[in-house]
Amino acid sequence: MKPVSVGVIGLGTVGAGTVDVLRRNGEEISRRAGREIKVTRAAVRDLARSRDCNTAGISLTANPHEIVEDPEIDVVIELIGGCDVAFDLISAALDHGKHVVTANKALIATRGNEIFHQASSAGLVVAFEAAVAGGIPVIKVLREGLAGNRVERLVGILNGTCNFILSGMQDDRSDYAEVLLKAQANGYAEADPSVDVQGVDAAHKLTILASIAYGVHLDFKSVHVEGISDITQDDIIYARELGYRIKHLGIARRLPNGLDLRVHPCLVGDDHLLSSVSGVMNAIVVNGDAVGETLLYGAGAGAQPTASAVIADLVDVVRTLTSDPGNRVPHLAFQPAALAAPGIVPLSEIVCAHYLRLTVDDRPGVLADITRILGDYQVSIEAIRQQGSADALGNVPVVIVTHRALEANVAMAVLEIEALSTIARAATRIRLETLEISVDE
Repeated sequence: MKPVSVGVIGLGTVGAGTVDVLRRNGEEISRRAGREIKVTRAAVRDLARSRDCNTAGISLTANPHEIVEDPEIDVVIELIGGCDVAFDLISAALDHGKHVVTANKALIATRGNEIFHQASSAGLVVAFEAAVAGGIPVIKVLREGLAGNRVERLVGILNGTCNFILSGMQDDRSDYAEVLLKAQANGYAEADPSVDVQGVDAAHKLTILASIAYGVHLDFKSVHVEGISDITQDDIIYARELGYRIKHLGIARRLPNGLDLRVHPCLVGDDHLLSSVSGVMNAIVVNGDAVGETLLYGAGAGAQPTASAVIADLVDVVRTLTSDPGNRVPHLAFQPAALAAPGIVPLSEIVCAHYLRLTVDDRPGVLADITRILGDYQVSIEAIRQQGSADALGNVPVVIVTHRALEANVAMAVLEIEALSTIARAATRIRLETLEISVDE
């Protein structure tokens, strides 16, 4: 049988890794796919630059449109990132009757609805396992392995850069800026790390996972997003003293009145599986009504792990080349006509516990004022601690852990507390997740 001809757009880290793995494991991959798979063409930005992979037998071009329009190419792998150019190339590939594999999380999260509609209308496949959590097969698990479950909650460490920084602050007792520089030096963070540290990357991934888990249209704008740049070494230390670690989490929950979708730092108990996930590793916990709690753990980025996911998608695509388009696994797990609007629960209506760090005047009556205001907003206190002695300005840090309370009430209470003349600066507020399924929401 004729080999499947593949064109790769982008031979950067992941593209080079994909070519390497295909060469190294080509025989076994072909046995799994049922046909030989060969990369025959690749588009690169600079033809004169040296490559991190063996390009023997691969025709290189600086024009990616040559690949999407080449009648000999069966499958296009898009690995350039970004949205506008990548969207145009994928759309053109579909117009030319080619299946597509992509690792582009931002594109899938923001324009995936358009892409999947075009692909389905043409009887084609757009595979995107590598878009979330690198080599961890979480999309396949959600879409196929857990197809018999009603997913109640999905919680994950979805961004390796954030996890590396928070782990470094925890283990090395270094400040945020210091660990960020280390992450950049090691290649774990970009020169401009904002997409990672502000939570946008994790929100792209959560958008995709939530769509597959709950059968809703992709809606990136519905995710509440916060980053980690305001986390201090003090917060790391105080959380540890209270029996918690601070992790940057993506959270998707099914509530009676809709979906709770958010990405932000959280205090996680030392005894929970996610608290021990360190460095650049990713981990996702999925709770299904039939299977219970499952954990997926592994490298969330890197040439070889991400290439593993790209090739897994490629094998799936090759297997579908001769199958009936109407009987393939749907892109977002549910049949397109059965997808619904997300029905998002506003953040203000979410119920969870909080960690509050306040800087207050060290004098009598201050704590009484704070506890009174919290009580006025039905926010009860689980623990309250004064940390150390007063500084040169007579200020002292106070840490409060609340019981579960309505988000809107906590936010209003904090605003009123910050207005007190005895409060030296804005409060730090971090949500605290017990990661237990609650039946009262």
